[in-house]
Amino acid sequence: MNIESSDDLAVSRRSLLSAAVVGAMGTLGGVLPRSAHASPIVLPPLPYGESALDPVISANTLSFHYGKHHMAYVTNLNKLVAGTEFADLPLEKIVQATAGKSDKLAVFNNAAQAWNHTFYWNSLRPAGAGEPPAKLKQLMESSFGSVDACKKELATAATAQFGSGWAWLILDDGKLKVIRTANADTPLTSAARPLLTIDVWEHAYYLDYQNRRADYVNAVLDKLVNWEFAAQNIG
Repeated sequence: MNIESSDDLAVSRRSLLSAAVVGAMGTLGGVLPRSAHASPIVLPPLPYGESALDPVISANTLSFHYGKHHMAYVTNLNKLVAGTEFADLPLEKIVQATAGKSDKLAVFNNAAQAWNHTFYWNSLRPAGAGEPPAKLKQLMESSFGSVDACKKELATAATAQFGSGWAWLILDDGKLKVIRTANADTPLTSAARPLLTIDVWEHAYYLDYQNRRADYVNAVLDKLVNWEFAAQNIG
């Protein structure tokens, strides 16, 4: 399990993101909080308290994942872009500007991971799952045959990803698709629209599930997945 270093921070409980915070930070697809101002890039607050995802994801896991890993990406990114042409760009623009450039790999990795993690937190919610909103359900049925078939595709992608990475539900040319990306890669650099994601880096689940990634993935899909967030991202 890879543990990135970061400043030793005390991680406080986070309240729900208010409309004011969302408005101040900007949106992707109308809902994703992000940094819409010049660097330094900030760590957005969690959209729920640290214990809100128990028992699927423990407060212990969330404290390390958000307060150590996510914070480390933000801290490292600010150090990397200071005094460069990326210093005044919002986060998603840094991701897009550095994608595929070998000499900017460190910047891309930290920027993309900072963006991916914010998207992941919003892809989850306490007492999630259930019936998807109508417009999302219709797309799931037309693209996969049923909601259950869509969930199965997501579970397969998340469990089959070799090593660290992400499983994504995306909207591509009017149709839903499930893809997986390795390490920091993200559909933000493509023409497709990301709707939600599942983090399958080991630090996302290992404290709670050890090597049982499939148990973590299925629990997220059955109890925490935020279909409302996905539906809002359809636009």
